[in-house]
Amino acid sequence: MAAGGTADFFYRESQRLGYVARSAFKLIQMQKQHKLIAPGAAVLDLGCAPGAWLQVACQNLGPLEKGGIVVGVDVKKVKVPSAHCDSRVRTVCADVMTLMKRQARAMSPQERGFSVILSDMCPPVSGITTKDGAISCELGMRALSLAVGKIKLKDSNYSDTLEKYLSSTEPESDEDGVLRRGGNLVVKFLENEDISGFGKFCKVKFKKVSLLRPKATRPSSREIYMICEGLR
Repeated sequence: MAAGGTADFFYRESQRLGYVARSAFKLIQMQKQHKLIAPGAAVLDLGCAPGAWLQVACQNLGPLEKGGIVVGVDVKKVKVPSAHCDSRVRTVCADVMTLMKRQARAMSPQERGFSVILSDMCPPVSGITTKDGAISCELGMRALSLAVGKIKLKDSNYSDTLEKYLSSTEPESDEDGVLRRGGNLVVKFLENEDISGFGKFCKVKFKKVSLLRPKATRPSSREIYMICEGLR
């Protein structure tokens, strides 16, 4: 709902089209612009509640005979939405911050990892900008660590930024990441001064890195998405 209790365009559209949240349109825009999810893809959705991104991801897997899978992980128990989802979608109740890479990999087809990792994780907003931004970066670091594996701090252009968040988000640093080579990663952040450091690191790991504030984002929100394409 928008301020004053009036439903805005994206809220009305989500109701009309059967999406469980307006956030569906954020991923729809990313998919339209970047073609992140190919037919038959293996998709890992971190922080999947309430399930709107599960719906959009499944819609982009193509027909059932194309195969593919969407696995949603959330600290809350999430029911797979009945609309826009089929038998290729399932959810796991787990804390991403303590999820081991081997556990995440075991969720993928033939345990070969995922071709797309989506992270829409966000902390409960306290209103304290620096605190919220820092927690957002911790969540972003965890998604990045799960995707690419051990993060080595060599380049002074970004090492100070990443080191601030690495110790609390890397429970098993010696394991490889669960994103397949050539795969795509989407991470949500709350805008803060450390995002540029993450971006510099990701540009080393991925062929293309860009930032997007989707049209469906609420005007009052500071959220922004880092879209990383083509893991090297």
